[in-house]
Amino acid sequence: MARKIKDDQDVNDYVRNIVKEAGSSFYWGMRFLPKNKREAMFAVYAFCRVVDDIADGELSIDEKKRQLDEWKKIINGLYQNDVPTDNKIAIALGRVINEFSLPKDEFLEVIAGMEMDMNNTGTPLTMSELKLYCRRVAGAVGMLSIHIFGDISKESVQYAICLGEALQLTNILRDEAEDADMGRIYIPLELMSKYGVEGLSPKELLDSPALLDIRKDLAVRAEEMYAKAQSLITPQNKKALKAAEMMKRVYYAIFRKMQKRGIGIVSPRIKLGKLDMLMGLLGYEE
Repeated sequence: MARKIKDDQDVNDYVRNIVKEAGSSFYWGMRFLPKNKREAMFAVYAFCRVVDDIADGELSIDEKKRQLDEWKKIINGLYQNDVPTDNKIAIALGRVINEFSLPKDEFLEVIAGMEMDMNNTGTPLTMSELKLYCRRVAGAVGMLSIHIFGDISKESVQYAICLGEALQLTNILRDEAEDADMGRIYIPLELMSKYGVEGLSPKELLDSPALLDIRKDLAVRAEEMYAKAQSLITPQNKKALKAAEMMKRVYYAIFRKMQKRGIGIVSPRIKLGKLDMLMGLLGYEE
């Protein structure tokens, strides 16, 4: 028995350190959860981190595809109680999937979102494709999260999807220069057409006078999604969604900081200092 406890702790420490070392606001929001839910969220985040690193890394497309396909097999295997003994993230996930009835399809949706990243070579997505992308890389995480939080009511499901889109649009606005360096673009085709810049490369778009108006429009969409998510908080789900609300506050602080600096400015990448992070967690706005 003592050996099992030690192994459990080793796995828990491993996934927790992945989250902590990533420097994500996710870590601070999740610390407010009870231990079993916190460890479950760390396992989910560690999975998201590893597949994101595959998609964003410098491996060949074929190798990225192979590794993401391997993760699909691992996820499918976990739902057949086939847990690889040499993969600590998979072990951690195997422990929480049954405890919280985590839906397999949402893990696979996250991987599908990473495949969209992997295949993003500078061709703009349509608005519907962008919404699908947000649903996969962020909304799916939200759906897994609300199962862990213990509230999968209709309002909480919509909250997870709306907040996921708001957070991912914030990421897109914050990371546009870095994405352009990777040859990627997440500005929807409809906005590029609206401002007459369809056909520009990601780097060329950064130098376009139209960039300010495009980013303003995208920011409006993000603001709408933040507001819609807020409207879905009810007396019944407020307590369960507390950790998600803490993370939302931090992301919204990033969003507001971009707006105050000038939404058309794409670099340097906005970061929150410790005081900014604290103010964000407290929901404080200047």
